Amino acid sequence: MIRCIIIDDEPLALQQMEGYIKKISYMELVAACQSAIDAKEVLENNKIDAMFCDINLPELNGLDFVKSLDNPPMVVFTTAYSEYAVEGFQLDAVDYLLKPFGFDEMKRASDKIKKRHDALRTLQEVSQIDEDDAIFLKTEYKIVRINISHIRYVEAMSEYLRIYLIDYPRPIIVLLSMKKMEERLPSRSFMRVHRSYIINLKLIHEISKNRISLGDEVEIPIGDSYREQFNNYINSKFLTK
Repeated sequence: MIRCIIIDDEPLALQQMEGYIKKISYMELVAACQSAIDAKEVLENNKIDAMFCDINLPELNGLDFVKSLDNPPMVVFTTAYSEYAVEGFQLDAVDYLLKPFGFDEMKRASDKIKKRHDALRTLQEVSQIDEDDAIFLKTEYKIVRINISHIRYVEAMSEYLRIYLIDYPRPIIVLLSMKKMEERLPSRSFMRVHRSYIINLKLIHEISKNRISLGDEVEIPIGDSYREQFNNYINSKFLTK
């Protein structure tokens, strides 16, 4: 379940959103607050995954409230004023709901929360791997042993895979699907960033536009379907002021 709170100084708006959340199976409403001050107390005493936050609040507005939090949960801003949208998304808001909105809009925003929540949970799974953990693969009529930590990246090539290693001059070519390889590699260290590529996250050198550099002029494209999950990973590691 995704534990959430709603913040709005209008009792009717709170009541409406409470009703919407009760219809969404994966959402659990922890509290309905009429001010940022009340919401802060809830956040300090409960594990909260997401919040639906009005911007025009008494004492402390929603934007300043989110800025004041050291580790804010996922946020969906709700307001009657569209001019706040840009600043809202600059705070990495999951979505921005313009009042008046109905259940469909609330459900779409909640689906976005769930998608990001599931991606973050996958990335945060603790999967301790022994340094000697290895896989055995058949290639060129022989079986080779590969240390998982030595895999630099994997490239799909029709029904075959090219496995590039840190300590081997040429790729190992095996008859295997990307799905099988993705399932076998630990999600803590490896991620599929394109339908044709899995990379070792520990070997990222830099990110520029839609490409990931692994050093030595190796650049991997980021696929549209995998961009959000990759961005969530980067955001979880991002160091700010």
